[in-house]
Amino acid sequence: MTERQELGSLEAMLFAHAEPVEAARLADALRLDTEETTELLQKLQKLYDERESGMVILYFEPDRWQMTTRPYYGEMVKRILDTRRNAPLSPAALEVLAVIAYNQPVSRSFIEQVRGVDSSSTVTKLLDKGLIEEAGRLDLPGKPVAFQVTDTFLRVFGLGSLNDLPPLHGETQDNAEPEESEGDDGQLEWK
Repeated sequence: MTERQELGSLEAMLFAHAEPVEAARLADALRLDTEETTELLQKLQKLYDERESGMVILYFEPDRWQMTTRPYYGEMVKRILDTRRNAPLSPAALEVLAVIAYNQPVSRSFIEQVRGVDSSSTVTKLLDKGLIEEAGRLDLPGKPVAFQVTDTFLRVFGLGSLNDLPPLHGETQDNAEPEESEGDDGQLEWK
């Protein structure tokens, strides 16, 4: 198979799969080693970027790849598909997503402690939208369900991994772990 055919094969597989797929799985289908396949994926990604294609090849850590619509063209794609516009996320939903993304895996009670309000309905809505998922149970009394963000969350917010999240209030990119402290009013604050 020529390199052009290998690139075409990767393109077809990524298009057909529609979800993030491991480079090793793509390599197996191509009957190539993972390193060669990763190089081809990077080349395909670069080709799409250079010509500002309507499609983009996304990389998700630790080693998954996905073809998706370039965000710039998203609105036009929605129009042609004549889909109902999803309601934008509420401030409460964005708060819950931030708490989960920066602290995952977390329990519902942790989310509610940080926010200071009941977050049950917001968590349920985010589960329904596929932006968060259950991540097992925490080793705490009562074994509460833990939540984490999904690949859909990363894709919607244009992130390759959680390391791409912006730093919190005055943190440097190297020190991405949030610190908690009690403010003057006794409430938890993020520094």
